[in-house]
Amino acid sequence: MAYINDKNPTVTLTVKDFGDIKIQLFPEVAPNTVANFISYVKDNYYNGLIFHRIIKGFMIQGGWGASKNDPIKGEFNQNGFKNPLLHTRGVISMARTQNPNSATSQFFIMHKDSPHLDGGYAGFGQVIEGIDVVDKIASVRTDFQDKPLDDVIIESINLDLKDYKEIPVEYIK
Repeated sequence: MAYINDKNPTVTLTVKDFGDIKIQLFPEVAPNTVANFISYVKDNYYNGLIFHRIIKGFMIQGGWGASKNDPIKGEFNQNGFKNPLLHTRGVISMARTQNPNSATSQFFIMHKDSPHLDGGYAGFGQVIEGIDVVDKIASVRTDFQDKPLDDVIIESINLDLKDYKEIPVEYIK
């Protein structure tokens, strides 16, 4: 919670049949990751997508689809970038493959603390309202691949830039 302040941009995820999750983004922690996420939000990319991977006691993951952009460099310690944000309950972080520079559109929100992710994934914000919605989503029934049996749909994500000065996203080509 050390990075929360009134000047940071916020997003509000409206999840069908579950409610709203309000997240404050931390550009001072992971500037390119925040810029990348905001670019997807501004393009309404996430609207209608689902939380496709849910593991109670760990995280809920969304944003999977036909990513519109090239990957970005992973902003985390194991990749040579100082990112002190820990993967505690409510932190939002970028998903990636085993390639540390493969993050595009997928993100995950921590349901519970997961210190084994610290330094290896780009945390870039924190849930400030709606952690109860994260709890409800984390409790849905899933199949053997952690996919919800019933779709958990992101209806929309609204953005409030506040004092955030937009920067161009640096993609890996």
